Formats: sequence, C-alpha cells, structure tokens
Amino acid sequence: MDPLEIARWQFGITTVYHFIMVPLTLGLGPIVALMQTQWVRTGDEKWLRMTKFWGKLYLINFIMGVATGLVQEFQFGMAWSEYSRFVGDVFGAPLAMEGLLAFFFESVFLGLWIFGWDRLGKKLHLATLWIAVAGSVVSAFFIIVANSWMQHPVGVELIDGRPVMTDIWAVLTNNTALSAYSHTITGAIAVGAGFVVGISWYQLWQRRRDGIDTVDATGRVVVGENPSIPGRDRKDHAVWIKSIRIGAVIAILGFGALSITGDLQAKLMFDQQPLKMAAAEAACHDGTSFSVLSIGPLGGQDCEAVVGVIEIPGLLSFLAHGDFETEIQGVNTLIPQYQELYGTNLPDDPLYGERAGQEIDYLPLMEVTYWGFRLMIGFGMLAAAFAALTLWIVRKGTVPRSKFLMGTALLSIAAPFGANIAGWVFTEMGRQPFVVAPNPNPSGVDGVFMFTAAAVSPGVSGEEMIFSLASLALVYGFLLVFEIKLLVKYVRGGVASAMPELAHPDGEGHDGDGSNPDDPNKPDKRDDVLAFAY
Repeated sequence: MDPLEIARWQFGITTVYHFIMVPLTLGLGPIVALMQTQWVRTGDEKWLRMTKFWGKLYLINFIMGVATGLVQEFQFGMAWSEYSRFVGDVFGAPLAMEGLLAFFFESVFLGLWIFGWDRLGKKLHLATLWIAVAGSVVSAFFIIVANSWMQHPVGVELIDGRPVMTDIWAVLTNNTALSAYSHTITGAIAVGAGFVVGISWYQLWQRRRDGIDTVDATGRVVVGENPSIPGRDRKDHAVWIKSIRIGAVIAILGFGALSITGDLQAKLMFDQQPLKMAAAEAACHDGTSFSVLSIGPLGGQDCEAVVGVIEIPGLLSFLAHGDFETEIQGVNTLIPQYQELYGTNLPDDPLYGERAGQEIDYLPLMEVTYWGFRLMIGFGMLAAAFAALTLWIVRKGTVPRSKFLMGTALLSIAAPFGANIAGWVFTEMGRQPFVVAPNPNPSGVDGVFMFTAAAVSPGVSGEEMIFSLASLALVYGFLLVFEIKLLVKYVRGGVASAMPELAHPDGEGHDGDGSNPDDPNKPDKRDDVLAFAY
C-alpha cells in the first residue's frame, strides 16, 4: 500500500486515458474545418455531408476529452500536493492561460458552431469552427509549456528552495516546449487522418458488401445507390472516397512532419536528459551505434546484462549530433555524473517518508524507455505505410470486398494512437526518478529539480489512494464504453446518422436515434436547435 506507487499508477492511467481523446480532437478538428471551408467555397453537398458526419464524431470525442481532462488538475492537489507547492509559481501562469483564454475560446465558439447551423451566415458559422479549432491548438500549447518546464526548467530563480518565475517569456519559449509542441501537433494530425482513413474504408466496404457499388472488368468502381437505405446514394460514395483520399494524404504528410519534429526533439533530449536517451538505446557504454534490437532479463536493471543483437554503427551519433563519429555517453558513464551532481542517496528528510536516505536509482526502467521509443516509431511507420497502401488501393474509386482488409483498416486507426501513447509514456517515465528533471547542461537553471519521492501528498494513505484509483478506473471504464458505443452507433449509421433530414426528408419514419418521430412529446429534430449535436 505504497501511496507513491499507487499515485503514480493513478496519474499514469488517467493521463493516458485522457490523452486518447486529446490527439483525436487536435487532429480531427482542422480536417472538419477544411471540409466545411470547401462546402462554403463550392456549395457542393458532399462537403456538407462530410462536415456533419466527421463533425458529429469530433463533438463526441471533444465532450469526453473535457470530462476526463478535469480530473487531471484535481489530482495535483489531491495526490501530489508537495509537487503542486514546488511548481505552483511556474504552473499558475500557463495553466491559467489555458483555462481562461484558450479553453474559453475553444468551448464558446464550439457552442456557437453547434447552435449556429441555419442561424448564422455560412462564413460566420465557418469562422466559429476555425476559432474553436485554434483554441484547441493554443490550449495544447500552454499544457505542453507546463509539461516541458518539468523536463527542462527555465525562467526561474530558486528562493528558499522553491522555484519562483522571473521570466515568463523564457518559460513560454522554452526550446523543449517548442520542440515537444510541434511533435505533439503533428502526431495529433496523424491520429485524426488515420481515424478518417479507417472509418472511410469501412463505409466504402459497406457499400461493396451491400451490392450498392460494383466494379467493372478493369476494377474501376461503378457507383450505385439504394433508395431503401437512408443516405446511400451517389453523393454518399463521393463523401467516403474523398474522405479516404484526404485522410491518407494528410496521414503521409503528418508522418513526414513527425519524423522531422521527432528528430529535433531527440537531439534536445540527448543534450538535456542524456540518461533518458541512453536508457532508450540500451547504451551501457560510450559509443556511436544505434540498437535495432537488444535483449536482457525481464525487469532487470543490470545494464551489463543487456546484449545488443542488431546494431547500426554511427546511426546513434547521427541522431544525437548530426554526424557519425561523436561518441554518445552510455549509462555507465552518466550515472556517476548524476550521483556527483545530485547525490547518491535521498535526503534524510520527513518529506521522503520511508524512502528517506535510500540509495537513488538514476536509471529509468529500461524496458519502458527502450520499447516505448521503438513502439512510438514503429506504430507511426505502420500508420504511414497503411495510408500509402490505401492511396494505391483506392486509385480506382473503391476498396476490395475483403473483410480481412476492412478489419485491418479499422485496426490501423489504433496505430497512431499507439504511437502517441508510447511516446508519452517514454517521455514521462524516462524522466524518473525526477518529477522535475535537472539540467546537466548550462541551457537551463542549475539546481532546479525535484525527486518524485518528494512530490506525493504526505497526508494521503495507501488505502485512500487505492480507493481513489479504483473509483476513477470504474468511472473511466464506463466513459470508455459509452464513448465507443456512441462512436460505433454513428459510424454504422453513416452520414444519415448525423443528418436526420437526409434519412427522412418527409419527416416520416424514425429519427437517427431509432425513436418514433410521431411521439407527441418528442420535438421535431429538424427544428431543434441541438439537432446536430444529437
């Protein structure tokens, strides 16, 4: 019943869960805005259908992201009060800007977009969506600024052992923040694009399965329609083929941008957190070789037991410094340097509880850093490769009837999500044993760091943390099931599920939610201000 370990599990679980929603919101929002821009510019109905369908899924995800994100800030005070005291003077400014400025614009203008259909002019209504999307992007910036300060503290002065912000501009322009932010945004774009590709493939496959679309002798699509299925007309095919091509192109471009921003961020990490990167490469000794595959005992932290199976000489030096000859310091060289700078044992202070005086293990969990780094890259490459394959497959206007390929397309949605999650787990757990990492180089403020063992709330027991963890896991599990159910419902319903007027232009039959529109107690959704949100 160790409160520290349980608190770490709780924060890790809730943060990773929340981050499933974040990149989809950041990545899908601009795509929806581009679709609506095309509708306003051309007046073509297929762009309107695309906007409403993808916009419906965007709203579901956004709402869940807000609900799960609220817990994160409460945890700072509940489980991590000492951490909050230490970083409070720095975190106050960017988190206040995120809540009072960025999230304000994001939520207010998204509300105007929901309510504004047929009530605002087309261009004004489009502007509300672009402002909401911009608010999300700016909101992410302030969050990344706060997180990056933990990775590389700048713009502060130590007063009575506590960092006090003296230069907010230095905090906002922290090179670690700018690098991490660009990498996060490009990663989110890849997530949104992969989401569009997978679902569009499913919709095109449904049309093939139902016999609506066929192919001629050359394999080129013959577009059909089925009036008995709401929305399954020729325009419907145009919605999905255009969506899948847009998604695939954006996914490929996003991966290219990810490679560039990731390379820049890795070079900074080699400079600012060298032990994290040495652990990520299982580099026990100084050298230049990049490990493609290394093996060692499961759960073991003995670096000497790690054996390099496949290595590429010079590549590690290139990733770190842009040349093939500069040696990179290994774990065995770096740990004595950390011990000399930050001590061999935790301070004998009540703040550390039972851990006071214990020897400090500066080496992060090697399995997590090593495989987290490779899973991040591997999942990203898989997503980009599938996007490229998709572009080639749909060159004749549709997808094969293969159920296996359709299942693969749906599974491909998870690849960029996996890359994002693996990247964040690597970044955060690779910082251990620090919750605020020190600066071994002169680019930051010397002496500003905090051990994770000192960050947990001293008055919280292990039993209380177990109850909190179980409660949050239960609530989050319910929300996950609820979101998946909503997404599956509206994905299966196609465009008609987001446009009841398309399914029942005469007002007869059943609404998109399956209820009876003849019920006298039920308002006509075509006249209801929240029809689109439903």
